[in-house]
Amino acid sequence: MICRLEGNKVVGVKQTVKAIKNNAAKTVYIAKDADDKLIQSVKVLVDENSQSVLYIDTMKELGKLCGIDVGAATAAVLND
Repeated sequence: MICRLEGNKVVGVKQTVKAIKNNAAKTVYIAKDADDKLIQSVKVLVDENSQSVLYIDTMKELGKLCGIDVGAATAAVLND
């Protein structure tokens, strides 16, 4: 189990999409319980760009991994 996402990261669907489009995302994290309509754009971009994806069980857990007190649908660790 990962305790915290290391390195520079972005949190949220809009920021994750932006990072993928700019080829800045190394690994994308998606919460399994996030609304599918909300994360569809991220899934499409991940497939198109062959990004590394890790699925986290809940939005709350992903938020904790990102160091925030609220849930997060998606996040991305950025390239160095």
